[in-house]
Amino acid sequence: MNFDDYESLPTSNVTSHMTAGAAAGIMEHCVMFPLDSVKTRMQSLAAGHSRMNTTIREVLGNMVREEGLTRPFKGVQIVFMGAGPAHAMYFATYEFMKEFYSSNLSMNGTIASGLAGVTSTLLHDGVMTPSDAVKQRLQMFNSPYRGVFDCIRRVYATQGIAAFYRSYTTQLTMNIPFQSLHFMTYEVAQNITNPTREYNPAMHMVSGALAGGIAAAITTPLDVCKTLLNTQSEANVKGLTNAVKAVYRLGGPLGFFKGLSPRVLYQMPSTAICWSTYEFFKWFLLNKKEEESQHSDKKVRELPTLSPASLYAVPVAFSAQAEPSLIEVTRS
Repeated sequence: MNFDDYESLPTSNVTSHMTAGAAAGIMEHCVMFPLDSVKTRMQSLAAGHSRMNTTIREVLGNMVREEGLTRPFKGVQIVFMGAGPAHAMYFATYEFMKEFYSSNLSMNGTIASGLAGVTSTLLHDGVMTPSDAVKQRLQMFNSPYRGVFDCIRRVYATQGIAAFYRSYTTQLTMNIPFQSLHFMTYEVAQNITNPTREYNPAMHMVSGALAGGIAAAITTPLDVCKTLLNTQSEANVKGLTNAVKAVYRLGGPLGFFKGLSPRVLYQMPSTAICWSTYEFFKWFLLNKKEEESQHSDKKVRELPTLSPASLYAVPVAFSAQAEPSLIEVTRS
């Protein structure tokens, strides 16, 4: 399998990209969900909650001890439902736009990856923003909601549909630089660790972890603002500007870096899982496609060759004689 074959899989086959992307997204978010719950708790600026905002181990320990063993997984259902379609569109759009920018506009590969990440983020966040709003309300300390559907029903009844998209502009403001850095770092890391661009699970994981960790650290202040907008019980804070002011007022300069450790520790393995899962499906689907193509070619090669006698429906016994002329065959 050469570089061009692997990298081009399958820019014209949207179904393959969507399948690989959906699997990658579900694996990424669901496996690392408990750490995401810890991050939300540590970023919370709710009064009287600072006693739990200490270390990852203490936050997770308090959560399990005081609220039950399954508490870190509360809200995982909405992520499962949202991550599949969101990442399906995300990776399909990314691969198509990366190919478009590289081939049609002759852009550098790293820049094309960054711009493709921006485009794919617009679609991804349209699906994931409502999911994140519900998820973070369920993750916060003393959440008043019994479950996913209870949360959706009560938020919609009291605050309307706008409550689910309250952090959309903030999420875009965060995710556009995050995804641009993420994809660009991944491509650069792959150029260094896997220059032949063959299927290499270890290098896909290393590149994914590095890309996720760097992008997460840089965009943490915006993630804190997003958490504030998503977890407020009433719409007291509206928009990114007001969220920035509120975070600074409640937590000072260090307030923008609440949850930095769990965010980085969450993103590194989650992006490693995401990329390794996506690249595996990419490799698997290409191999399957090649096997089907080879099987089809083999069938064509195995077709029996026909002798001149059989082409003209001449008896086999007749073919043992001198080959007849066209006139003789016509008369017979």
